Amino acid sequence: MRVAIVTESFPPEVNGVAHSVLRTAEHLLRRGHRPLVVTPAPARGAQCPPQTFGTGAEAERIPVVHIPSMPLPGYPQVRIALPSRQLAAALTGHRPDIVHLASPFVLGARGMQVATRLGVPAVAVYQTDLAGYAHAYRAGRGVGEAAAWRRIRAVHRAAARTLAPSTPAAQDLTAHGVPRVQLWPRGVDSVRFHPRHRDEALHRALAPGGEVLVGYVGRLAPEKRVDLLAAASALPGVRVVVVGDGPSAPGLKASMPGAVFLGRRTGEELARCFATLDVFVHTGPLETFCQTIQEAMASGVPVIGPAAGGPLDLVAHHRTGLLVPPRDGAAVARAVAELAADPARRAAYGQAGRAEVTARTWEAVGDLLLRHYAEVLAEHRGSAVTAVSTVAGSTVTGSAVTGSAVAPGVAQAASAMPVLPEELPA
Repeated sequence: MRVAIVTESFPPEVNGVAHSVLRTAEHLLRRGHRPLVVTPAPARGAQCPPQTFGTGAEAERIPVVHIPSMPLPGYPQVRIALPSRQLAAALTGHRPDIVHLASPFVLGARGMQVATRLGVPAVAVYQTDLAGYAHAYRAGRGVGEAAAWRRIRAVHRAAARTLAPSTPAAQDLTAHGVPRVQLWPRGVDSVRFHPRHRDEALHRALAPGGEVLVGYVGRLAPEKRVDLLAAASALPGVRVVVVGDGPSAPGLKASMPGAVFLGRRTGEELARCFATLDVFVHTGPLETFCQTIQEAMASGVPVIGPAAGGPLDLVAHHRTGLLVPPRDGAAVARAVAELAADPARRAAYGQAGRAEVTARTWEAVGDLLLRHYAEVLAEHRGSAVTAVSTVAGSTVTGSAVTGSAVAPGVAQAASAMPVLPEELPA
């Protein structure tokens, strides 16, 4: 099966969209399919951090087409694709059976248009709460948020299926008029992220007074609300550690002088940072999934997260961690103090969290995606047969008249997966 993946982000960028797209492309290769990735060109001279993405042999065989791009004003780490004929040429040349749109907004919207012209079904993967981001960045005092939802609806309504990473994200999409929504979560590498990577020497270096290490890992940007850790960083016996980089870094360093800022960490170093924490806190209220929560759980670390969005699916309150009201720094501080004072609860939550995520492998998630592809292709073939039957005025039997048959192995992989939840009502 030929799959064209049109994505707004890909390595060397480090974020959830880039990571899941790479894992998807790698899985397609391992299953004998032919992916093509189309993505905005990275900044000149950008290097992929070692041991972050593409360490397997599959990554070296993923064909990638880079579309000319420009930096997003005010956030140069994000690249926006410029209008280009390369997208249509790439998709036409690849002759895809299906188009996978990863977090479509700019390049993905154009990819949807090309797929429609080519008569190829598209699966749109919702990964970023762009409407929430527009609100967080105060884009036009609500006008930006409304415009974002109009764009989201326009792209996703044209797709054969929209895949949401969590139940709250799926509910949000259907509430805003997006049809044909189903669930597709994210995997986690529970071998890389593992309690055995805990480094007591690193813990002593970060907390020389024996403080409880409370950490955040992720982008340092306004929508992540890392500033909500300020009250927790002032708690006695607590040392806040921040791993990541972004435009909010200078302001956060000024507001949390007692915190340790490690900058970006990748690969084995990142896994060691996760496992060395005593408590992991995610503060962002706009997460459609929240991959770093899964990575912390795989590392055997108890988690604190907002009771909003993706964390609602991930964190079992009072079993693997604590959920707190979103955007409430005082609540974050209370939850941190509660766990900091109770090592036994931290250990129990960490063990339960690890047990919760070990089966969520990228292989299992990749096979579930193949099942979604197979169902969409079957629906597409059925629609084509119906259309031809209507025109001919007779019943058509036999093979589909358009599109390729599902490649060998897809149906078998799909049949091995658990039954999907019913499609959410539009």
